[in-house]
Amino acid sequence: MASRRRKTASQRKAAPHAASPADEAVGQVLCDRVAELRRRRHWTLEEMSAACGVSRSMLSEIERRRANPTLAVAWRIAQAFGMSLGELVAAPGAAHQIDVIRADDKSYHYRSDRDCRIRTLSPLHLEKSVEFYEIVLSPGGSLRSLAHFAGARELLTVREGTLRVGSADQSEQLRAGDSAYYRADVPHSIHNVGPSEAVAFLVVTYLRE
Repeated sequence: MASRRRKTASQRKAAPHAASPADEAVGQVLCDRVAELRRRRHWTLEEMSAACGVSRSMLSEIERRRANPTLAVAWRIAQAFGMSLGELVAAPGAAHQIDVIRADDKSYHYRSDRDCRIRTLSPLHLEKSVEFYEIVLSPGGSLRSLAHFAGARELLTVREGTLRVGSADQSEQLRAGDSAYYRADVPHSIHNVGPSEAVAFLVVTYLRE
């Protein structure tokens, strides 16, 4: 009986967190969409791997619904196809349900290190070409980005701290409560120039044809 109890406890410890039906549906849509888009481009798995920087084996697992890509992997795949994350995982009928992103859901943490933490606040299957992020920068921390797709724009609102935002050869300093709207289809950056941690909200919009 003791060994049976130990086995049961071990099984409980090893059991993964159960995904909600909505999460599973989005994951399946994403996996199927990756396979569909690759076939449309007439790419082999090797060619797609070279285009997005994701291993062939991982892409194969995704297409076979054996693995759900992390946010960073999904973003790389979206870039390879020339689309936003929202367009990559757009699901029919997604607007007719309530999508909740929990504060402790690590799958929505795009980056997390000692200098910068980025968490997406918008569902990955958002139908419009818009993405919403929370950014936390340590003193001296920076977020530097290459040019996004043509027509991309960013709207940054500072909640705490002091930031300097740069777009191409221009820059502005922002304090708590300030907002800046700027081009993101050129190299751009966000720097924490204050003595304390800075928190900001970032909205990225993409031009739709």
